[in-house]
Amino acid sequence: MLAINQLSIQFGSKHLFKNVSVRVHPGEKIGLVGVNGAGKSTLLKIMAQVKHVDDGVLTRSKNISIGYLPQEIASFAPGRSLFDEAKTAFAEALAIQKELDQVNQALGTVPPEAAGFADLLHRQGDLQHRLDQSDIFTMESQIERILLGLGFSQSDFGKDSISFSGGWLMRLMLAKILLAKPDLLLLDEPTNHLDIESLTWLEEFLKNHRGAMVMISHDRAFLDNLTTVTWEISLGDLTVYKGNYSKYLVDKANRMIIKRAAYENQQAMIEQTMKFVDRFRSKATKATQVQSRLKQLDKIEMIELDETENTIAFRFPPSPPSGRTVLEVEDMSKQFGGQPVFRDLSFTLQRGEKLAVLGVNGAGKSTLVKILAGLITPDSGAIRFGHNVTISYFGQHQAQELDSRYTVLETLSHVNNELSVTQTRSLLGAFLFRGDDVDKKVGVLSGGEKSRVALAKMIATPANLLILDEPTNHLDIQSQEVLQEAMRQYDGSIIVVSHNRYFANSFVGKVLEIKGGHGTIFDGNIDYYLHKTHAEAASTPQKKTAAPKTQPGDSPTPEKQAKKGKDSRKLQADLRQQKTREIAPLKKIVAQSEQEIEQLEGRKTQLEQAMADPVLYQDQDRFAELNNEYTTLGKRLKKIYADWEQAQAGIEEIEARLGEADVEG
Repeated sequence: MLAINQLSIQFGSKHLFKNVSVRVHPGEKIGLVGVNGAGKSTLLKIMAQVKHVDDGVLTRSKNISIGYLPQEIASFAPGRSLFDEAKTAFAEALAIQKELDQVNQALGTVPPEAAGFADLLHRQGDLQHRLDQSDIFTMESQIERILLGLGFSQSDFGKDSISFSGGWLMRLMLAKILLAKPDLLLLDEPTNHLDIESLTWLEEFLKNHRGAMVMISHDRAFLDNLTTVTWEISLGDLTVYKGNYSKYLVDKANRMIIKRAAYENQQAMIEQTMKFVDRFRSKATKATQVQSRLKQLDKIEMIELDETENTIAFRFPPSPPSGRTVLEVEDMSKQFGGQPVFRDLSFTLQRGEKLAVLGVNGAGKSTLVKILAGLITPDSGAIRFGHNVTISYFGQHQAQELDSRYTVLETLSHVNNELSVTQTRSLLGAFLFRGDDVDKKVGVLSGGEKSRVALAKMIATPANLLILDEPTNHLDIQSQEVLQEAMRQYDGSIIVVSHNRYFANSFVGKVLEIKGGHGTIFDGNIDYYLHKTHAEAASTPQKKTAAPKTQPGDSPTPEKQAKKGKDSRKLQADLRQQKTREIAPLKKIVAQSEQEIEQLEGRKTQLEQAMADPVLYQDQDRFAELNNEYTTLGKRLKKIYADWEQAQAGIEEIEARLGEADVEG
């Protein structure tokens, strides 16, 4: 349905694309991945015909419709309500409806014997047929469903569309694209401005979208749950992998083993050839052979290793010791302009605990972390930090407060002089500042680059309580995973606001949901929280649709008995489906926990054997290193066992509730 043919774009010596050819087939759901600056957004713009290329490079099927969501926010006409702006997605159908009304009106005034009557009648039939093919008759219900799904409320429908902030306008753009039901969706970071509730709704909506999709996203869970094909852009080449993002990682690793071996063989061959050339360059008898080998080198297609081959690892330095209880929040309330944000909010955080704060946009997540960071004062309630608790906070405003006179490297060096230059460069590399990038002045950086410097600065600050508000907004997936692993190993406490499920899921063990002004604690990661809330939502309608009781004296006929038996079988099938749906995420947690427990127990045995060797104690540094690893591993095992037990208990509860269900037949 769409093809890119021999696309080449070059800036100086850098190839953004080198003879790239690729096709989009009907129904494909494609994830477009690559490091920042690889050319992902550029390729999407070319496919959307926003960026023009030479004739023949882009070919499209006839009459294909395309919906394109860019990262930049479009402008909307003033004076049009949110609902009316969404209605413009049906502009073509509305125009047909208007013309049909005019034709119907004309038919009422033209006599049947008139010359133009037959033409009007034919036109009426054509317009009516086209209108019947459209969704105009369910237009209002569709608009309402999609706007509500993306987080708007009924009270927003009549507001002027330009009164909304940038993030909400991006949601409106997305709503219009979804309402148009194009044959091909091109989505550039569609989850950037969505909370988890809207994100999960969008995910379910797109699963049912029958058209093709090409999407860029830094949300790994979103890609895994939706895509069936992965396109990777690296060093100007585009490689197609079958499967979602996780499958792509496995296949790429296997492919890289082969490619790395070929690269090393080629380098060895080049080295041998150049040794021969250097040795016999001055000998006339070998001149022909020397020239022959140099020509062979010129014809070789050089193998380049991907940019992602240069992996970066970063670990937090040990956090300063603190008291057992890090934070106590008791009956805290906050309102703005008479409107309550939350009230009577209470929770505690213990040393080493990692908490995710979740809720829809506007629920008060950022307000809460700003209060905890001391930037906003609550209206009532108490906040008590534990003994020796030191805070490091990351929020969007930090980017604007950076000193533009210093380089990126100097900015971090001023924060923590205990970090070596190598450690500082490693940290900056995790946030995409590599090589000479660290010598750039902060003043010349883009907004996204400044945000990444601010995040690196926050991480370099010695602290035992990290408070982060959407830390992954400007990070690609590789950088997210570096930060994610560092946070998983971090021995201090963390409070994080993030809509990125995969990022926070691996290291948080507690979730605070802010909803309707109240806070609810869930002891588990984000998968567990989503399972619990979805299970509650799924069970609610069943309570409302209880079957009416049979009245005394009723004598069921054979027809009624057959119908009752059929209804019973359907109810049993529904219960089995519900049981499978509720147990699936818990089984996933159990399997992941068992796999990690096996790995950790194996490593624990190795450490115990090493620490049983008396020779080890002669090397105090090595002993301290192994002892610290053994302590950290023990804490992690305790946490994984708790997750496993909690998930198993959840499975047993569901099986007791649904597996043993007795439905009267």
